[in-house]
Parts: sequence; structure tokens; C-alpha cells
Amino acid sequence: MTGAVKKLDLDPVTVRKARSLARKAGKPIVKLAQQHTTVSVERAVLRLAGLTGADTEGIPWVNRLADTVRADVGLEHGLALPVWDALVRGQAEDLAVLAQKAASGSVTFRMPEGRDLARARSAARKAATAGMKRIDGRRRERDRLIKRHGDPEQRPWIYLIVATGDIYEDIPQAQAAAREGADIIAVIRSTGQSLLDYVPEGATREGFAGTYATQENFRLMRAALDDSSRELGRYVRLTNYASGLCMPEIATLAGLERLDMMLNDSMYGILFRDINPIRTFVDQRFSRQIHARAGIIINTGEDNYLTTADAVEAAHTVTVSQLLNEYFAKEAGLEDWQLGLGHAFEINPDLPDSFRMELAHAMLARQLFPNAPLKWMPPTRHMTGDVFRGYLLDGFFNLVGAMTGQGILLVGMMTEAVVTPWISDRDLALQNVRYVLGAAGNLHEDFRPEPNGFIAQRARQVLGESVELLEEIVDDGLLNAIGDGTFGLMKRPQDAGRGLDGVAKKSSEYYNPAIELLEEGTR
Repeated sequence: MTGAVKKLDLDPVTVRKARSLARKAGKPIVKLAQQHTTVSVERAVLRLAGLTGADTEGIPWVNRLADTVRADVGLEHGLALPVWDALVRGQAEDLAVLAQKAASGSVTFRMPEGRDLARARSAARKAATAGMKRIDGRRRERDRLIKRHGDPEQRPWIYLIVATGDIYEDIPQAQAAAREGADIIAVIRSTGQSLLDYVPEGATREGFAGTYATQENFRLMRAALDDSSRELGRYVRLTNYASGLCMPEIATLAGLERLDMMLNDSMYGILFRDINPIRTFVDQRFSRQIHARAGIIINTGEDNYLTTADAVEAAHTVTVSQLLNEYFAKEAGLEDWQLGLGHAFEINPDLPDSFRMELAHAMLARQLFPNAPLKWMPPTRHMTGDVFRGYLLDGFFNLVGAMTGQGILLVGMMTEAVVTPWISDRDLALQNVRYVLGAAGNLHEDFRPEPNGFIAQRARQVLGESVELLEEIVDDGLLNAIGDGTFGLMKRPQDAGRGLDGVAKKSSEYYNPAIELLEEGTR
């Protein structure tokens, strides 16, 4: 939405102050992330170097190797030096054999010194460079395909979720959705995968309310949507989820298999999956560096706050989180066009002027982030099971999207909270989107609220409340604010939560070739 018209009379001084406060609140978190590593960050290096597969129990070889190295020398130095030291010393001919030997207890790891350290460092960097080149190649491939097939003519892009649990059932449903107008296919993950401290291997045919995120599932769906892109004459994008305990690894696999968008927001894992805050902020920074390199658009999860907190009273927490996510994303190297900042249509429809408030909140986000492809999320909390009412509410949601120039519009389902949507439900939902966007056209070009009317005043109020909250966060610290239940009414202290035992403070000998390459920015 480059060059979005400034339709709200927002005080530029207040906007600058909000961004400055977000930067001040975020800087200590970035420093914390730079000082720590996690088991998933280290396993991502092994995946980047090409280690795949799992043992007979289904435990990935990256986990087996990482666990053995950690037991021998600790995590604080990183895995790269002890692993490639063992390879350089001839303990195994490649990573796969080394992982198998590690699992059987037939190899011992050490921290190399002197000339051995230099050799290990060089070998580790060479292996990571090969993986980074594969990610760079997939990005160039995407650029070529977009140039060949073209992007969708309309904005917002239409985003549809497909996930049966069976990747071989997902594929025909995704291709059918693309034929019906979906521009982005999101394969939602199986329930609970975010809490697994490993990434499953291979194509999966069983999942719960979703399909497991695996490298092979990524490959299969990407190939299928490439076929659809050729058929339809427009590039169909693929989305999955880089969140939870394996955020860095899944981000790496997404880069290797040319996914186009990834849900990536540490706050989601902290608040709604009770994953330790430090673990997730460390993992988020690395995963966003990978996404920046791979040309992947991130989607953030601010909409989730409004499923637990009131969408009117907590509107400013969404804006605060968007500002923080913008800072964290840009610090990690992402550009404006990669910032799919989230927000949602979740105000109680029985509330007077609910539609006007939804417009105010959507316009505020659009003006604060004029060059970002904002991700506009449909109503879920107040869907009652009355499919006729729900279909109408989704129509209002689609209309706000058209009136405010959103970038990515997730298709709402009239059967939300009733059943997992049938193909027919998706077809009706896509008809709703197509009708509203077609009838409204570029309505956002014509719609301008009264400068001192209800919509403009509400937007200014939310922005003012956001500044006040950011000032409190700067004074108290973001980790303390999260621990106090500031976002989504969830209290998540920094010394608790899942995955804390997988965090280590870096030693003076720490080395990670992937981070080195990402921060050099060389291609």
C-alpha cells in the first residue's frame, strides 16, 4: 500500500514519539537475544548445513546430535565448533554419520583450540554458506516465478486456510481454493506442534485440526501450488507457522523450500502457548533474520489478543504490539514490504457504533504503517453458530478491508467455532470476499472520515493510549509488562514457561556461522 493517503489527522509528533518509545522498549530485548542462544537456534545451523532425517523412534538427527554435544561441552559455546571439529578430525565422513555415532555413544565432542579451532570454524562457515546459498537461490526462483506468472491484480490478497491433517488431502483442497480466487494458501499446523521441541520428518497423514509442519510437507505443497500458478497465470503464495519451540528451525526449512509467508511472532508463543519469554525472543530474532534473507513476509499475531481481551478496551495493546513488532522486525533486517502486521475485526457487533470503531482501528493501522502489507483478520470471538449472522458479519469485515486498503485479508468462515470448514464453506466464504471486493472496488481511495468525527477521534484516542502504555513499558521493561498480563490478559513471567531449559547465555567462545553470515548480509 505504498503512498497510502493520510486520512486521519494524527499528530506527527505523537507518531514519532510512539516509534521512539517502541525502540526504547525493544532495545533491551534485542540485547538479551544477542547474549543468548537456544537449542533450536543451534539445531537450525545443522539443518542449514543439510542434516535431515530421523531415527527409528522418529527423533530427528539434529536433535540427537545437539543433545549429545550439549551433554559433552554445553550449549553456551554453540554447536558449530564441536561438531565441525569432530568432522575435521575424521570422527565421521559427514553430519548424518556423525549424528548416528553421537546417538550410539561412539563419539565424544570437545571444544577445539588453536589450529583445530580455526579449522573447525572454517569448515562450519563453509557448510553454513552452502545452506545460505540454497536459500538465496530459492528467493531468486520466487522472483523469477512472480515475474513469469504475475501477482494478483487486486489488493488485498485473499488468504485462505487449508489443513485437514493429511498433506495429500490438503493439496487438492489448496489447489481448488486457488482456482476459486485464493491468492495465499496457509497450511495451519496440527494442534500442539508449537510445543514440540523437534520438527517431525517426512510427509504426514495424521494431524489434529491441522497438518504438521515438516520439510517434506513444505516441499509437496510448494510444488502443488507451483502447478496452480502455471495453470492460473498468477503466483500463488504459501504460508506456514514459524512459532513455538522450533521457530528458528521451521524458518530455516521455509527458506530452503521457498515458502512465501510465515506466521512469526514470539508474543503468540509466550502468551498463548506459555513458552518462556527469553526463549521465544531469542528464537524470534534468528528466525526473522532468516526470513529477511529468504524474502519471506512475516505475519504477526496481534489479533490473538482480542480473543481474550476486549477489542475496544484493549485496542491500544494491538497498536503497541504492532509498533514493537515493527522495531524487532527491522532490527532483524526485514523491510516494510515484509511486515504483515496483524490486527482483527473482533468488536462485539451488538455494541453501538461497532462498525465505525472497526474502521477507526483499521485506518489507524493503515496510516501508521503505510508501506506494510497489513494482515486483516476476520471475526471469530463473536461468531455464535448462526451461519447467516456470521456470513453477514464476514461481509462487514470484508468491507472494512476494502475501505481501508488492507494488504492481506484472511477469509472468514460462517461456520467459525462450529465445525472445521468444509470445502463448500470455503467456497461460500470466497464468494463473499469476491463480491465485496468487486463491488467496493478501490473504495479506500474515496472514503475519508470527518476530521473531527467519531472515527478520527477514536483513532487519535487509541494512539494516545498506546503512547501512555509504551511509556509505562519503557519504565518497567517489556518482560515485566508481559509478566503483568499487559497483552491479552495473560501473565507470563520471564523465569517460567516451556523451553526455558533450552536457553543458554553465550560464552566468550561462542560461534554460530549462520548468524555471522546473516549479520554480514553477504550473498
